[in-house]
Amino acid sequence: MSREQINVGVIGFGTVGVGAVQLLETNADWIAQRVGSRVVVKRVMDVDWSRPRAYPVRPEQQATAVQDILDDPEIDIVIEAVGGVTHAKDAVVGALTRRKSVVTPNKELIAKHGAELLNLAAEAKVDLMFEGAVGGGIPIIRPLKESLAGDRILRLVGIVNGTTNFILTAMSQEGRDFADVLKDAQAHGYAEADPTADVEGFDAMYKIAILSSIAYGGHIDVQTIYHEGITKITAADIEYAHQLGFEIKLLAIGARAGQALDLRVHPAFVPMEHPLASVHGVFNAIFVQGDPVGDLMFYGRGAGAGPTGSAVVGDVIDCARNINHGAAGRVPCRCYQTLPIQPISEVVTGYYIRTCVQDRPGVVGKMATIFGDHGVSLTSVFQPQQAEEETGAAEVVWITHRVQEAKLQAALKEIATLDVVEAIASVIRVEG
Repeated sequence: MSREQINVGVIGFGTVGVGAVQLLETNADWIAQRVGSRVVVKRVMDVDWSRPRAYPVRPEQQATAVQDILDDPEIDIVIEAVGGVTHAKDAVVGALTRRKSVVTPNKELIAKHGAELLNLAAEAKVDLMFEGAVGGGIPIIRPLKESLAGDRILRLVGIVNGTTNFILTAMSQEGRDFADVLKDAQAHGYAEADPTADVEGFDAMYKIAILSSIAYGGHIDVQTIYHEGITKITAADIEYAHQLGFEIKLLAIGARAGQALDLRVHPAFVPMEHPLASVHGVFNAIFVQGDPVGDLMFYGRGAGAGPTGSAVVGDVIDCARNINHGAAGRVPCRCYQTLPIQPISEVVTGYYIRTCVQDRPGVVGKMATIFGDHGVSLTSVFQPQQAEEETGAAEVVWITHRVQEAKLQAALKEIATLDVVEAIASVIRVEG
């Protein structure tokens, strides 16, 4: 039997909170038809109501303390939109223990504490939903949990951070360096004043942890995931990538590797013909390989008030339907084991290596011999430009076949000791 009204409380009224509340109220009639009940935003909590917002709420909806939301017995669903971990976790735990369903787009919270919070939700017989935590408005959590539940997921490869994809796209299309493009991204609001979480790969690391936990059915210690950002990518690397038929993207990868998982985040050469190579700007995409479904790609805007608000509202509608049908927790957490992560030293992939060397006879041969001695097979070697007259230094670019990381690193360590090698300027993995 459907209830006449289901009430929502919102904690945090920044970009995501505003987007969710606006959508819930603007589309209230449409949502009621799909839920069978009115879904009403009863209270919205924020610490500062003097700041202007893109969408206003009525004075009677405004609250200034989390407890105003948690202790209201009429609120059925809580949207957590404050971000971070400590205060957000306290709010989510408070809501779940009071038997209120929770919707959150907080990827760091779910990546670090998702199993614990999902268990709390199961004990309270309420829902914890987080579609907006990965990919903004792209539906990916629900397809992995439900639509692909009968498939064996073999590999996930995604561009899941809009900031870094915007930066790499501008570098690729305009030939500019990282620091220059970052300033533009910050000026346009695509990058935070402190962009560390994005450009050093932390954001993508949280997201691949969430996706892999769902896809592979287990708890993942996010701290064990290898992550590397894009701050060392240069215009020269991108130019050489183009000459070789690749784009450079920051990839989040989750794949089966025997009894362990291959989980990592790093820049990679992606072949121009691969679908991910054509994902530009702030857009995100997740490429899924499953058995028997085959290859799938989910694509769309990965952040912002509209896309993330859409994902949050979709979860609210699901929670409201479950309340009406007494079906909360219908798709529970299946994190029944802690999944081991393969060390980065054991990963097998291809590599692009850019070296700065003295332009002398036999240099390339010496380096190629060392590669061979360590079991590193080469697909191509080229010198993209003439040596500089003043220094006599030149660049040599190497592309390898797939090889174990430990073997490559051992080879590079020995190569770096050669007196004719001035620097190993770049090492970027080749995927796809």
